[in-house]
Amino acid sequence: MSHTYPHPDLSVDQQHALFTAARRLADEFTGVFGAETIQRFLHTSYDQFAVHGTIPNYLPLLAERFARQRLHALARVEGRHDGRPVVLFLCVHNAGRSQMALGFFQHLAGERAVAWSGGSEFAAEINPAAVAAMAERGIDISREYPKPWTEEIVRAADVVITMGCGDACPIYPGKRYEDWELDDPAGQAVDGVRPIRDEIERRVRNLLEQLSIPTA
Repeated sequence: MSHTYPHPDLSVDQQHALFTAARRLADEFTGVFGAETIQRFLHTSYDQFAVHGTIPNYLPLLAERFARQRLHALARVEGRHDGRPVVLFLCVHNAGRSQMALGFFQHLAGERAVAWSGGSEFAAEINPAAVAAMAERGIDISREYPKPWTEEIVRAADVVITMGCGDACPIYPGKRYEDWELDDPAGQAVDGVRPIRDEIERRVRNLLEQLSIPTA
């Protein structure tokens, strides 16, 4: 597999990391997607994080993680899926509300459903107060990362939950949409985030019940 990349300012380490990531993704998606598609998704994912000033050493890892999610989404759009429902949580920065919703959903649903999250203007890092508030409930979201959404991710979702992104949130026909009006935890201390966290948990539990997904 070629490991050329259109940006001449990439360090040797970054080029090697992207090449290694492409090889891993190629192994994971053997028989599903070819090398050209995998490299395109990896490189466009890299670009999306690079423009946000993410620490350069982390860029190849974030690009690989996001490209993997996007490839799974594309596979679902093309009919290659296991039948599990997919829920997408969207907010502005993908740093607080949508990340807490994702954390609760994954914790409660386990492997019985798939959940993703994204932001219209994704932040550089997850809100530390949201991480701390979720840790109080025994849920670790510190390893998650803010990310955008892409067309294939939205198209792959069965349910799209929006939280304050307004007209920026993507609308595709034939999908179930819900808008959750929630306070923005940005800039708030843990004390201010707890009520938002608890309301998100209530709504996630209600959503799982509506989707007939047993909780852990």
